[in-house]
Order: sequence, then C-alpha cells, then structure tokens
Amino acid sequence: MFAPSQHDVRRFLCGAYRKQRDGEPLTPLEAMAADWIAEHPEYHGDLADESAALAAVYTVEGGRPNPFLHLSMHLTIAEQVSIDQPRGVRPAVERLAGRLGGLHDAHHEAMEALGEMVWESQRSGRPPDGERYLERLRQRATR
Repeated sequence: MFAPSQHDVRRFLCGAYRKQRDGEPLTPLEAMAADWIAEHPEYHGDLADESAALAAVYTVEGGRPNPFLHLSMHLTIAEQVSIDQPRGVRPAVERLAGRLGGLHDAHHEAMEALGEMVWESQRSGRPPDGERYLERLRQRATR
C-alpha cells in the first residue's frame, strides 16, 4: 500500500504547481492535482515555496486551513469517483454536484463526510466505514 509522508504530499503538490505554472509536462496525477490547485488560487503562495511548505505547521488554533490537506482530499475524492470506490461514490457525488450546481462545491460537501469517516475510524480503531460514508454523501445529495 502506498503511504506517502506529509513531506511527500507537500513536495508532490508543490511540484505539480511548479510544473503547471512553468508549462512542463505533467503526469496524469499531477494534472489532476494542478486542476484542483487552479481552483484554489488562495493556496498558490503556499505551493510556490517548497521549503516553506515543508516547514509549515497548520493548527486549528492558527485559524488557517491546511492547503495540503484540502487539496489531498480533493484528489482522494476525485480518485474515488474515477474508480467508483467505494461502490456508489460516483453517483452520490454526481447527484451532490447536480444539487449544488458544480463539482467543486460537491467535493467540499464530500470532504465533510470523508473527514467524519476518517475521524471515526481513528477514534474507534476500526477500519473506515465506506457504507456510512456513502450514506452521508447520499443524505447531503438529497437535502
């Protein structure tokens, strides 16, 4: 199983941003990341300086969202949708996008459900509950 470190993720996202900005060729995953990075210009400064990105600490008390976590969640949801895993996530996110008027807003709603699933898994010591995650997505899509 691929388990990148925090620094690996930050280097990847900074690299994707740099390559996209400089017009260099991107791998398919880098291109997906670059698309989400383009949707978040407020993070471009964080991504432009890899050394600062590696040293940055984001805390709730600091009041600043973690751009690397946020972009990683976009990538996670995009990958889930592309392979429909857990089964049913693709139509759930598509319904959510239809209700909210766009994929970006749908991803932000899906992030809430994804975050809840991860938090519950970490808290309980059990594997993530994909069915509960899908249930939450479906509920959000039908509000």
